[in-house]
This record gives sequence, structure tokens and C-alpha cells, in this order.
Amino acid sequence: MHSPPFSPIDDYALIGDGRAAALVSRSGSIDWLCWPAFDSPSLFGALLDPERGGCFRIAPIGASRVERAYLKESNVLHTRFELADGVVGLTDLMPVSDEAHKQRELTPDHELVRRVTCERGEAEIEVCFQPRPDYGRVTPRVRDRGPFGLTLETGGALVSLRASVPFAPRLRLSAGQSVYFSLTYSEDAPAVLPPLGDHTDLVIARSVAWWSRWAARANYHGPYRDAVVRSALTLKLLQYAPSGAIIAAPTTSLPERLGDALNWDYRFCWLRDASMTGRALFGLGYYDEGEAFVSWLLHATRRSRPRLNPLYDLFGREPRPERTLPHLSGYRGSQPVRVGNGARDQLQLDVWGEVIDAATRMVRHGRSLDHERRALLCELGEYLCEHAQEPDEGIWEPRGGRRHHTHSRVMCWAGLDRLLELHGKGHLERAQADRFGRHRAILREEIERRAWNDRLSCYTGTLDGDDLDASVLLLPYHGFESAASARMRLTYARLREQLGAGRGLLRRYLRADGRVEGAFGICGFWAVECLALGGGSLDEARAALEQLLEHRNDLGLCGEEVDPETGAQLGNFPQGFTHLGLISAALAVEERAARERQEPAPRLEHEVYA
Repeated sequence: MHSPPFSPIDDYALIGDGRAAALVSRSGSIDWLCWPAFDSPSLFGALLDPERGGCFRIAPIGASRVERAYLKESNVLHTRFELADGVVGLTDLMPVSDEAHKQRELTPDHELVRRVTCERGEAEIEVCFQPRPDYGRVTPRVRDRGPFGLTLETGGALVSLRASVPFAPRLRLSAGQSVYFSLTYSEDAPAVLPPLGDHTDLVIARSVAWWSRWAARANYHGPYRDAVVRSALTLKLLQYAPSGAIIAAPTTSLPERLGDALNWDYRFCWLRDASMTGRALFGLGYYDEGEAFVSWLLHATRRSRPRLNPLYDLFGREPRPERTLPHLSGYRGSQPVRVGNGARDQLQLDVWGEVIDAATRMVRHGRSLDHERRALLCELGEYLCEHAQEPDEGIWEPRGGRRHHTHSRVMCWAGLDRLLELHGKGHLERAQADRFGRHRAILREEIERRAWNDRLSCYTGTLDGDDLDASVLLLPYHGFESAASARMRLTYARLREQLGAGRGLLRRYLRADGRVEGAFGICGFWAVECLALGGGSLDEARAALEQLLEHRNDLGLCGEEVDPETGAQLGNFPQGFTHLGLISAALAVEERAARERQEPAPRLEHEVYA
């Protein structure tokens, strides 16, 4: 049995345990799993090549109507297949539990659990287990070891698939019957093989409870709580628990445009996400996760300071060089398939401001900075004073050379501005603050003079340019200019007119080569936030947010881009950047509503410091 040639990107669900993640299709096929970590080579990679990539599919035979949902507020997936003669339920998860339980009971290093149940009538279930390690370059020898299951060795690790019944490619189930599967990965002997059956039910219930308790900690209680909590749960899945790093997405090479070469590896942590990550985690009350992320951020940047790389791996190291995998066909023929990311070698000056801003948000929420962290932030500020007016590759990482990007200049301004805020809280010396203040003023004057285009009545993407870029909507977010100013209102109107793609969507820019790409997910949420910060009415902000929420898939997951014509998701999936934008926009709308009710906002994050 084979999976359908290619499932739509938004047909996938995400499961994980804070170290690795898997994508599960509506047809019950695990088409992407990298073990033991997010950035490891794939064990199942049918997502990028159905013939060579490998998959693990469990599904009833015959036509069915499919419904699926995460159980309660968790990352445990339940898929329901309605057939002519019965109903089948499939539960998928990577088990999670608290540290106390891990000390009481031996658990596998890495485990994926699947439970298939005939809920009504009868059904025949087909099971397809086709592991293809190392991005499909290896067809392993799978051995049947009886009660120890099917096993294979890859890269010095042991992979075992065990079932609660003798393994067979087809199973007949009647109402009330369940079969349990446990797929484990062990790098250290002896491997832990947990019992199946009732014990597995306990594992599932414990995991649902763990996720639900975590979700309940979110202190957002506005009208979009379901969307906000689902986005928070997705970000939690993307956070590598051992280090605190948050990857951009769990996949590589899902195309921004079908059949094209805009296919990148996103299994790394981008510094450009730092400010919104801090905003989301601290704004929702996830202080431990927020502090872990900032700690990782400052640890990673310490290695290369004062120069910063645009992205780092899970442990804060420079990512491996970009390379291609020509043996894989790519998602729907979109080649090349890439691992590693060449953006590691770029200069993106905005990331200095992102790091400083994230650290400042931590301080705003009561956390402290030790002497070493203060010294690091001051070094970053000194670097900005020397280099802020240089050209760079910018937030969108084009590979055609450096330019003077408005967003990068604003983020350099924001970095110095936040350092001055830290000085006001006793974290910087007076002499440093004086120097940072002078350079902040220079940057403000330059941006106001050279980023504004009188002919277009708009802030532009580059200084002295005429290119429209949605990233200038972040000027109010970073406190550079009020969203209610005449310039920002004109900018918002111009961008909606030229970059708007309907139904609340917004493209990030117009390509110089004339090719049309999808609407960029987070840009629409930036527009919502601009409205909520005073660029429009509260009703306008709510209406725009509700339009954008319609573009999520049935599980509430967002990709990098949306095809405006079909509504299909494009790019790596799910995309952390988009979910960060959703959370930040919802928080901004709630803060605006609280102000209009003349109530204190949960956490008022947006202020103009200039």
C-alpha cells in the first residue's frame, strides 16, 4: 500500500515531544519524521518524495469521510474515519510527562505511539511501515524479532516497531477492539520497550493531561483564545526542550511556489523571530519558556559576539553549509530539496535589535540580567553604533546582494532604544547611554528623511527607494512611530492597495522579476496589529483578524504563505513566524479593547519610547 502521491500541505497535522516532530496526513500517514532531533535526517520523508522517502501509514481500507482534532487543548491528534460499515479512530502522539513520572518509570528515549480503534461496526485496517533513513538514501534491512517487533539499525541507533498483536499488513477489527503501535528510537543500549495495551491508554491520557495543563497556563482570555492557545501549543512543539531554542518550522523544502526553486530548510532558530517570540511567550504568561528562549538566545550569540549570525542550530552553533539532495523529487516536483541554509552567511542587521528587544521584554516581566548578559548587550549596542548604517540582506534574505533596508535600520534604532530603556532601569552605565542615545537620534533622522517617499505617500522597503514592503508595518510595533500618525495611515492604505491579496491577506513585497508569490502569513497579522495600535478602529482590527483566522487549516495550523486564489498553504509547515504573528495580533486587539473599556490591559507591551 502506498500513500497518495502528495497530500496538500494543509492536510498535515503536527505531533511532537519538544525534541522531534512528525507530520501526519489526513489519510493516517506519517510522511515526515526526523529522529532523534528536529534537524536530524528523516526516517520518513514521503512528504518530499513518496517513492523514496518512506512513510508509516495506518488507515481503514475503503472510502471514508475524515474528521480530526487535537484532544482537548493538547498536541495529541485524533483522526476519525467514517466508513460505510463502521467508524475507525486513530490516535497519534509522541508521549510527554513531567519529570517526577520520568524518575518513577523507565521510558524510551524517543517514542511515537499510535492507537487504532474500531469505534463502531467492523473495519479492515491496512498498515504500511516503510522506513527510509537518511533522507531516503537508505533502504534498511527490517528484521522481525517476534515479541520485540520489527527492528532496524540506522546511524548507530536502534529503531523498533512493536504492536499489541502479531504484526500483519492487514488487520480486521470489530467494535470496541484496539491495536496499539509503539515506534521507538534508541541510541544507547539497552532500549526501553514499554508494555502495550492498557499501559498505552495511560500514556495517552497522561500526555493529554500534560498538554492541557500547559495550555491552561495561557493568561489570554479574549475572544480568540482557541486560536491563540493552538498557536502557543504549536510554538511549544517547535521549542527544543534541551536548549530552549525555537525552530522556524519542522520541515525543509516545502515550496513557497509550487514547481519553483524557493525551497529552504527551516529547522533552525532565526534571530529575526526573537522579538515576537518574547512578546508571545511573556505576553501569554509562559515565563519559564520565555526565559529559556532568551537564555538560549544570549548563549548562542555569545559564541560569535559582537557579530551575530542570522540563524543558529538547536544548540546555538553555526548551521552546517547548505547542500541539495538531488535524489529526492521534491514536493510536487519542487526542486531542489535543501538541507542546511545559506542564509547563515548573510548580514542581517535587524537581528541585533531583535536580540536586545527580546532581552528587554524579559526584564519588563521581572527577570534580571547578570553582569555577563549586560556586557553582551552593551557589546551589541556598540556594534550597532559602528555598523547600523551599512547595507545588508534584510529580513527577507534575498540572495542578490545587500541594500539599505528600512526594516533593518528601524531594528537598529529599536536595539539602541531598548538599551536606553534598560539604562533607565539601572542596567547600563551613563556613558554608554549617552553614546547609544546619540546614534539612536542619527538613525531616527535618517529613517524619517530617507525611508519616506513623498511621491508614493508611503514608507518604502529601502532608503531612497520606491519599493513597497510589508515589513514597514512594524514601525508602530517597535515604537518608532504611532500607528495613528498621518504617515503610517497613508503607508497602511498604500500597502493594502498594492500588496493586498484579498480576504485579509497581504504579500510581503512585489517581486522585481514580476513573478507572483503567495500572500505571506505573518504580514496580514502585522496589518491587524497596526490597526489595533491606533491605525484603525477596534472593529476594523477584529474584522481583519477574523478574516485571517479563516486561512488556518482545520486543526488551526498556519503555513508560511497562502495561495490567494485557492487558499492552499505554501512553504514550510507549520510556520512558527506566522503563529507568532497571530498571537501578537490577538494580544494587541485585546489590549486595545481593554483600553477602550478603560481597564488595565493584561500586559501593555507597546509603547513609543522616542
